[in-house]
Amino acid sequence: MDDDALLRDAWGQFCDRLKDAGDKIFKPQNPATPLHRADALRFLTQNLGQAFDLALETKNTRYPAIHLFNSPTRKLGGDCADFIYLQAWIDGNSTYRITGNRGTAPFLNFTMQGPRPEKLPAGHAPLHEPFGDIPEANLFGHQLATTWDGSFELYIGGPQRGPNWLPTTPGSRKLFIRQGFDRWDETPAKIRIERTDMAAPKPLPTPADMIAAIDWAGNFVTGVMQDWPDWMFAHGGVNENDPNNFPPEADTADDKKRGRAATNMHWHIAEDEALIVEFPAHEGLWMLTNMGVFCNSMDYLYRPVGYTPSRTKTDMDGKIRMVLSHDDPGYHNWIDTQGFIRGNLTYRHMLAGRPVPLAAKLVKRATLAEALPATSAVVTPEERNTQLWARFNGIRQRYGL
Repeated sequence: MDDDALLRDAWGQFCDRLKDAGDKIFKPQNPATPLHRADALRFLTQNLGQAFDLALETKNTRYPAIHLFNSPTRKLGGDCADFIYLQAWIDGNSTYRITGNRGTAPFLNFTMQGPRPEKLPAGHAPLHEPFGDIPEANLFGHQLATTWDGSFELYIGGPQRGPNWLPTTPGSRKLFIRQGFDRWDETPAKIRIERTDMAAPKPLPTPADMIAAIDWAGNFVTGVMQDWPDWMFAHGGVNENDPNNFPPEADTADDKKRGRAATNMHWHIAEDEALIVEFPAHEGLWMLTNMGVFCNSMDYLYRPVGYTPSRTKTDMDGKIRMVLSHDDPGYHNWIDTQGFIRGNLTYRHMLAGRPVPLAAKLVKRATLAEALPATSAVVTPEERNTQLWARFNGIRQRYGL
């Protein structure tokens, strides 16, 4: 079979797989409402947009590139509204140099990811590509040696070169970079990567390269729609049949390398209901992000769907109470549901202190004031508008929009 026939056949198979992936929009976990159906299709199209960036444009580990994994217009993998996620495909045989500026995000973690196993230690298959690989080594922002202005140089693989070095193994395959923010005025890191012995331009893709990329992209779009939220219910400790409750926070060795603890609540909120999430104020950088059915973060550019300590009010009894509701209740700590009747709320904890247990209580929207302390912080429409503008400008600064 000649190249034309092979390419045509590969592309045809990809289109068939994309059509099958689109059918997952209508899976039982996704309510049959116009907003939910449209959001599921948007989730697929956003990730179709990065499928070949991951499968082809950045895949050659001899010519590495930093890929922006999530953004205000691309959501995947339970992404946090106050994180920036970057990745670069690498290999364990090369040496790489990363240069840039540290920025001012309080949380920064470079994680070296190893092979993607057929089965995880728990005995089940991992998430779809590019997830599922095992963290091998990591370097936190506070461990990174920088100059007076925040500039740094970090080596990946090869012989150890001072404190700014991450070792690789023969199975190393990916560098994953997470930045976590609290305030709107914090600035992201500027990061570039190169192979230290690059001496020629990147070669053009061959038909064989394209066919391999098409197959990888097909696996990706299929996995995106198949694994979310099913994998979370099957293996993530979230009970699909017991909504509005947080499972215990996971505490694993892999999460220690990632530098965070996390837990997720699957919620159901009817049109006449609201959900109060309550937990004690505590040390460290914690984050709450409201997500859709497919664990895709909601619209954090325009809407209050994510909170951190600096943007949250604490009640007089030392507890923080967040209100998930379909309309603005006038409370400072409002988490917008965007009109969805089902979704996910994720909690992350980093840096100092320890995670805390979270409790949730479903109430009628009309009785919300009775369920909250009389002293819970409220906002006027003008103050809410000011909050939304601060959010809009802060997110645009993070992403250079």
